[in-house]
Amino acid sequence: MALGVGIGYLFPEIADILDSIKVFKVSLPIAIGLLVMMYPPLAKVHYDELGKLKEAKKMLGTSLLLNWAIGPVLMFSLAWIYFPDPADAAFRNGLILVGLARCIAMVLVWNMLAEGDCEYCAVLVALNSIFQIGMYAALAYLFITVMTPVISPSSEAAVVDITIGFIAQNVLIFLGIPFAAGVASWYLLSRRKGREWYDTVFAPKISPLALLGLLFTIVVMFSLQGEKIIDNPFDVVRIALPLLTYFLLMFFVSFLLSYQLGFTYSQGATQSFTAASNNFELAIAVAIATFGIASTEAFTTVIGPLMEVPVLISLVNVALWIRKRYYRSDGRPKISRA
Repeated sequence: MALGVGIGYLFPEIADILDSIKVFKVSLPIAIGLLVMMYPPLAKVHYDELGKLKEAKKMLGTSLLLNWAIGPVLMFSLAWIYFPDPADAAFRNGLILVGLARCIAMVLVWNMLAEGDCEYCAVLVALNSIFQIGMYAALAYLFITVMTPVISPSSEAAVVDITIGFIAQNVLIFLGIPFAAGVASWYLLSRRKGREWYDTVFAPKISPLALLGLLFTIVVMFSLQGEKIIDNPFDVVRIALPLLTYFLLMFFVSFLLSYQLGFTYSQGATQSFTAASNNFELAIAVAIATFGIASTEAFTTVIGPLMEVPVLISLVNVALWIRKRYYRSDGRPKISRA
């Protein structure tokens, strides 16, 4: 992050250069980094075992509740609590866009590092992608255009013009391509070389790509906004506070709920990281397309990953500590059930 911010500040022209290289309105360098980052976790999924999750209605229902009811409403509430002034509407709108973008990318890395359930994570990512296509535009219009004048009559509602096709295109690029590559790798190589070879030889060899892709993405992403971040440190702090509150509340509430419902550690970790993470690439793309690349809304969405990366990496260690403290060796919660 420091390298990216430094490059963006010392060489401000780099932002225009990187942003000018686009494929379907998506920054090509960021797209490459995300695709490389997402491939290893999706390639590690045992796709022949996904059928076992058909009966996990309670887990899937809990995830939908956390991601599409609690998460968006919590971020909407925090946005108004931290930015109630009509003059700060742009900050508020940016935060709302982040809260509505449920994670389909970096959660795969957080889940992998925390030793969560890869198969369950793949299902949740796919589920969030489907709901994202159908609900993101509608919820953004509801929270920003409809609810703003209701809560603050003196505030001017922003017109949010986000098409379902734009969101579907984003999901197709950032999830569809690495998902297809992961499925192809699993079925072709595991059948040809054997499952043991795939898990013990191939999977470990491609694992470093996830972290390399993550680091590359972070450098590119922060170099795009490096000058703004350094020139507006107070605004960064103001935006960071509601984001930090959101990440922590979603993570611990999700883990506590998963624990009380009797989910295993791996399932609870996946549930928590999925609920606490956000699809920053979608939020940034929507903010730029709707309000412009130089807008405060776009700047606000960029601060999302600035906070998410260090906070979620720290929470990986917290999750591993929770496993030692509150879960048995078989992954079951240390609570007695009737």
